[in-house]
Amino acid sequence: MTIQTLIESGLFTVVNRGADTDRAITSVYCCDLLSVAMGHAPAGSAWVTVMGNINTLAVVALTDAACVVLAGGAHLDEAALAKARQQQITSLIAKPAKIAAVIIMQTVV
Repeated sequence: MTIQTLIESGLFTVVNRGADTDRAITSVYCCDLLSVAMGHAPAGSAWVTVMGNINTLAVVALTDAACVVLAGGAHLDEAALAKARQQQITSLIAKPAKIAAVIIMQTVV
């Protein structure tokens, strides 16, 4: 599955479309603790979290996650959105509940 496939599924609202939407998503990683995600999120993963601040984008960049999926009603704050645009990080909002988003992605990755 690619980032573009996620976008086209209709299950996610695109907050920011990054430069490489043809990138393959290799796994789904779900974690809300930034320090844990920094050490454990696999490169190429679609990272599902409720954290929508600028530090979230730093973790995406450090771990080389394919994209970030905000769940549970979370949104990027203004600083995080600006950083996502600057670093061209694909940021999505899950329309279904968080666990449903993870299950949906796991079935197609």
